[in-house]
Amino acid sequence: MNSGYVSSLPVAQVSTDARATFITRTYLHLLGAIIGFVAIQVVLFKTGAAESIARAMLGFSWLLVLGLFMGASWLASRLAHTAQSKVSQYIGLSLLVTAQAIIFVPLLFVAMRFQPNAINNAAQVTLFGFGALTVIAFMTRKDFSFLRGILFWGMLMAMGAIVISLIAGFQLGNFFSLIMVAFAGAAILYDTSNVIHHFPEDRYVGAAMELFASVALMFWYVLSIFLNRD
Repeated sequence: MNSGYVSSLPVAQVSTDARATFITRTYLHLLGAIIGFVAIQVVLFKTGAAESIARAMLGFSWLLVLGLFMGASWLASRLAHTAQSKVSQYIGLSLLVTAQAIIFVPLLFVAMRFQPNAINNAAQVTLFGFGALTVIAFMTRKDFSFLRGILFWGMLMAMGAIVISLIAGFQLGNFFSLIMVAFAGAAILYDTSNVIHHFPEDRYVGAAMELFASVALMFWYVLSIFLNRD
């Protein structure tokens, strides 16, 4: 079967038209992922399944939930970045969107119950932040690949802090959330730089997935800040 992916050249080495096509496809797929995320949430909340999922997840060990989410994210990334067929790559993107939608349910359920306006406010802040960082990356054309090591070690430290807080039973608070918003912003700069310079021309699905994961991370912690203001 023809996979439909024939190029492994970084987008910086292809023609201007091909690069523009890649970038357009990437952001259209990112938009599709966001719409898919919202659609899943609408179905879950409209049908009442969100409450059952939220109560079940809040009753489970969040270490187990986090472990399952990380496993799903790893598999999704593997499919999107290494699979040869379009179908497999779309399965990877769909898996990540679904996993993100499910893990967001308890947070959104609490927000809907106590501070429903926080969701719209957090979405607007996230959209503004993503837009501003995207403009910076495209206007400067700077290669932010140097952030790779910082993001790797930052994620390890963040995961360690989250695991310790879950085991010890304490809240990390808004200071940690602010740090994670900054971390997500750095991830968006890094991902956007990769879209401009380094992603292979045939991996726009994987590029969209990376951007979606960073946007979701920012949204999670911005919403957490709004919920913890009082």
